[in-house]
Amino acid sequence: MRARPQRLERLPEQYFGALLARVAAAAALDGEPLVDLGRGNPETGPPQHVIAALVRGAGGPSAHGYAPFRGLPELREAIAARYRDVYGVELDPVHEVAVVPGTKTAIVELALVLAERGDTIVLPDPYYPDYPSGVALAGARLGTVPLERDAGWAPDFEQAPREDIAAVYLNYPSNPCAVAAPDGAFEDAVGFARETGCAIVHDFAYGDLVFDGRSPQSFLATDGAKEVGVEMFSMSKSYGMAGWRLGFVVGNADVVERINLLSDHARVGIFRPIQDAGIAALEGPQASVAERAATYERRRDRVLRELPFASPSEGTFYVWLELPDGVTVETILAAARVALSPREAFGSRGAGWARLTLAGPDETLERGLDRLARVFP
Repeated sequence: MRARPQRLERLPEQYFGALLARVAAAAALDGEPLVDLGRGNPETGPPQHVIAALVRGAGGPSAHGYAPFRGLPELREAIAARYRDVYGVELDPVHEVAVVPGTKTAIVELALVLAERGDTIVLPDPYYPDYPSGVALAGARLGTVPLERDAGWAPDFEQAPREDIAAVYLNYPSNPCAVAAPDGAFEDAVGFARETGCAIVHDFAYGDLVFDGRSPQSFLATDGAKEVGVEMFSMSKSYGMAGWRLGFVVGNADVVERINLLSDHARVGIFRPIQDAGIAALEGPQASVAERAATYERRRDRVLRELPFASPSEGTFYVWLELPDGVTVETILAAARVALSPREAFGSRGAGWARLTLAGPDETLERGLDRLARVFP
């Protein structure tokens, strides 16, 4: 057999697989049970009416045939209605909405449909660990735009590359920095796109999980945004549907059509009952979305009281920790048996930082905070 294609050799280590393996290995060592505050895996699933819609759909006569390649029209209409009613964005459900099997898929596919080999895809630094995978598979070069702490983790486009730029990825509320979009960040991104001819890809996975009375802020609500970019919306975070693999790419009609075209060739739709459940989530009672955000905000408050050196968390279900001198995630794991997400996963500007999740049960967070007191007096 011939050697593996170079596109596979270019792939970085799959961060979350490596993290799970590292946590499992640490948990197997002698000592008190390990507390995992590293992985963002929501412990609370979707509301009951969403599960009921899945069950009904799975028992229906049309469940086991192929669903429409480009998603149920009713599902595309439901996400367009949410964008109109919650985020103030008008979307054409036919031409400006693509249904995808989770936004992790879209992260890679957008790189494939936006970049030619040798083009540059610009990532925020710090960034979500899976972003470089799409860059690698596309054969693109990886550039970065620094997120400046003193500017509220806003992208400094003056320091971004400007030649052969295919796309810029952003995400607010930010994973890992846990901040909402700073004032002017989206306007600056639109201006950069117009200047360079690139596309903007905004990862809106945590859009509804904002704190302290904030309202969700879609990139597409910015003047000119739909002319230059798209947004990824995930059902995982707002509705607790992690693992169901359902999301959307919405916005610029040309980019949406590229995703749909790739989907036509790479897969044959998404299991219809999951789409039925998505419709139930988007069109049904929305109280669970606010309750979920309130739970994470309460846990955020607890962490900030206990760890005063933490960076302010304005959204997501994370807290971004600036570690004291001489403290690393390895020393924390050894001394306190608490696992955090290490800084090297998030880019060069993750140095000296770690990510703590709020997505586990309250008792897990409390045990972790009690143990961290050993390391952070």
